[in-house]
Amino acid sequence: MKNLFLICLLTSISMVGQNTTTTAKQSKFETITLAGGCYWCVEAVYENLNGVKSAVSGFAGGKNANPSYEDVSTGRTGYAEVVQITYDKTTTNLDEIFKVFFTVHDPTTLNRQGADVGTQYRSAIFYKNQEQKMAAQKIINALTKAKIYDSPIVTTLEPLTKFYKAEDYHQNYYANNKNQPYCQMVIQPKMEKFEKLFKDRLKKKK
Repeated sequence: MKNLFLICLLTSISMVGQNTTTTAKQSKFETITLAGGCYWCVEAVYENLNGVKSAVSGFAGGKNANPSYEDVSTGRTGYAEVVQITYDKTTTNLDEIFKVFFTVHDPTTLNRQGADVGTQYRSAIFYKNQEQKMAAQKIINALTKAKIYDSPIVTTLEPLTKFYKAEDYHQNYYANNKNQPYCQMVIQPKMEKFEKLFKDRLKKKK
């Protein structure tokens, strides 16, 4: 029931700076970078959302250049596992992107998603401009006011200074490794939840 209320609430929020119209001088594509635990999970979900052109796993939020997965997995680099989402503004928008984000992960667990623990698994929105920051803050404020979650939202809003793409074997991980235990036990339940709640917004299977 809370999931349905969450979707209704997010749908009713008027996004700051949203503009789905495009001109000849404006690209119809936009990017947003999100951290919601293991990037395999986040990537798998958004790859199936209608309007998403690409969902690329990588790292953001740290200081050292060119981090590797092994570096970030120590939890000492400041980096978070993120997914940089490029979406078509004529098909979807930031409203829907955030709606999915706050539905398929737990934004109330500090530096943790399930059994994945560490600052690299923190819940975060990496904004590239003030419009994205204001839109994110507005949704967090609305969710807090509505008391959707039993615990406070700990999602951080961090400026995106640099995005580093993760190693190739991390890309499209769920699609390429569906029989792996982690995919079946962790990612698959998230996918099932997403497909149920957003069944009208899924990409058509080829």
